[in-house]
Amino acid sequence: MNVGVRKLQCSVAQYSFVLNQASTCLQRASASLLHPGHGGSSPANTRQYRSQPTHKIGKWKHLLPKEAPKKKKDKQQMKPISEATDTAYPTLNVTVSGYDMTTVEHFSQYIHNFCNRLGVKVQESYALPTKMTEVMVMPEQGTKMYVGCALRTHVRVVQLSHLSAMLSPTFMEVLLKNQPEGVQLSVKEHTEADYLARFKKRPDLEGLMAQIS
Repeated sequence: MNVGVRKLQCSVAQYSFVLNQASTCLQRASASLLHPGHGGSSPANTRQYRSQPTHKIGKWKHLLPKEAPKKKKDKQQMKPISEATDTAYPTLNVTVSGYDMTTVEHFSQYIHNFCNRLGVKVQESYALPTKMTEVMVMPEQGTKMYVGCALRTHVRVVQLSHLSAMLSPTFMEVLLKNQPEGVQLSVKEHTEADYLARFKKRPDLEGLMAQIS
């Protein structure tokens, strides 16, 4: 009897040990499936892809076509002035000036659009540096004058080329009829001095250039 009982106890103990081992293995497997990054400290469960080459996975810039290198901008040069012919005027500057910048800008835009409708070639449209004019006021008592106000004159230029002589009277008549109040309009032939007036003068730089030359 004692031998049989001992054998039975040994078999039961072995069976329970096997069950425990199987349950622990199942728990580890389920934990590794749910949390693959926390499966333990064994080398089989650590993430090995950090040290592996990616072979440019996720990169896309090498798929784009190569762009040509940007060229340096050349210095702005004066465009050739068109000469007068038997049926057309030379290069003309339609200058619009006034104290109200909004009115001056809108009237210059109107001239540009009107030229496009008539088929007149607009070579350039630009703004000249704003001029500041100080108005001095003398008080009733005393002789010392002081600055009463400062007026800013805004200038816009619409440059035309090859304006037809037959079209010019109608062109000027329409502009004069639509000229707003407080805006001055002038039309003159374009010269090299008008081109140089677009840039800010630097006397110190000009002095240094004169010394070098």
